[in-house]
Amino acid sequence: MEWFTAPDYWLARLVFQRVLAAVYLLAFLGAALQFRALIGERGMLPVPRFVARVPFWRAPSLFQLRYSDRLFAAVAWTGVLCSLALLAGLDAELPLWAGMVLWALPWLLYLSIVNVGQTWYGFGWESLLLEVGFLAVFLGPHDLAPPLLVLFLLRWVLFRVEFGAGLIKLRGDACWRKLTCLDYHHETQPMPGPLSWFFHHLPRPLHRVEAAANHVTQLALPFLLFTPQPVASYAAAVMALTQLWLVLSGNFAWLNWLTIALAVSAIDFTPVTGAPPALSRPPLWHEVLVLAVTALVLVLSYRPARNLLSRRQVMNTSFDPLHLVNTYGAFGTVGRVRQEIAVEGTEEAVPLPDGAGWKEYGFHGKPGELTRLPRQFAPYHLRLDWMMWFAALSPAYARSWFGPFVERLLDGDRDTLRLLRHNPFPDAPPRFVRARVYRYRYTTWDELRATGAWWQRAYVREFLPPTRLDTPRSTAETPDPSGR
Repeated sequence: MEWFTAPDYWLARLVFQRVLAAVYLLAFLGAALQFRALIGERGMLPVPRFVARVPFWRAPSLFQLRYSDRLFAAVAWTGVLCSLALLAGLDAELPLWAGMVLWALPWLLYLSIVNVGQTWYGFGWESLLLEVGFLAVFLGPHDLAPPLLVLFLLRWVLFRVEFGAGLIKLRGDACWRKLTCLDYHHETQPMPGPLSWFFHHLPRPLHRVEAAANHVTQLALPFLLFTPQPVASYAAAVMALTQLWLVLSGNFAWLNWLTIALAVSAIDFTPVTGAPPALSRPPLWHEVLVLAVTALVLVLSYRPARNLLSRRQVMNTSFDPLHLVNTYGAFGTVGRVRQEIAVEGTEEAVPLPDGAGWKEYGFHGKPGELTRLPRQFAPYHLRLDWMMWFAALSPAYARSWFGPFVERLLDGDRDTLRLLRHNPFPDAPPRFVRARVYRYRYTTWDELRATGAWWQRAYVREFLPPTRLDTPRSTAETPDPSGR
């Protein structure tokens, strides 16, 4: 079956695998460094409580069998080691079956983390990493010809990522149809980057061009992925360039880099590199396995494909507990106003009526200090910072975790404080913590030159009234984040 392999894509496969290994590395590293405060035994949403109420079949995970912080750390750091081995190309030095096991191990470990990660792991790029990571198991090492069916399954993932995002935009917010969403997006996106201020201040006609180009990239080019070469390569290259534009304009964890890797897997580099090296055919058992996996993915694709065609399209949803085939999308609604939650503490025994004595906690990624230029953190994922953005949109997003977060600040919990950039109470925790909502906007060029501030802010409302640790425990654990 000569059609079964695609040797011309040997370089595309190699680049794809290395980018995927690097993303795995960052994902496991983030899990290892952040889990104790988020989902650890003393975390805001402890894993033991979750697995006690959610059965294995709904959230398959190694931690359904047993959980301890030590075990989680071992899983996360094992994932780091596996990722480093794959990044170094160790899979190519092993027999085919052993290389497949090496690729399957990080997928299994990360699946175990995501399925108990709850709110903190509810992002679309978690499912994307798992879906892509599963397909990578069957791509084979550099000395075997890449299986054509797996390459087309990767294109099917890329199609859903791009086309799903394009459809949700057209269906979700009139500003995308009017080409005006980018008048707001660079300012109101979840976590701006160091260049986002400058993107926001681009001329408005250029923002219209950006929005129109986005529609072409996400609604037209995905269909060209399944056309003959070189058309498919050109379409994939444009998608990759568009994703690099997004990398420059914001912080979206590893979403953009995984999408770039998927786009690269569809590019035929032989016009540049020449004929591919001599590659062996995969053994029969591998071909049979690839056929079985392809059939499984096609069957599981029914619901995600139906979702794309539905007027009630949902985004970033998994239809199976293994996250094998998912639906994606982003920014179906674009905010016109940016709101941020400022978390403050005071050492006063009685909070002062004029608001004096309150000191603000600093976060790594989310805007806070007005003169601090946003930093570039992607593809690393700052989970707490992202959820703070959601909490500012609606208190409902924070109901499960914001109370425990405040309680741990009042307790001076070291693991929680490690998630923050600045702790204004290094010697002893505050007596009271409160949270207030501010409207943030970018300064103008003139304001930046005059004040050195990238942001201006104005008080909007109280999010959480002054709360102390010695209030009744039910109140301390779950204060109403709406401030009522």
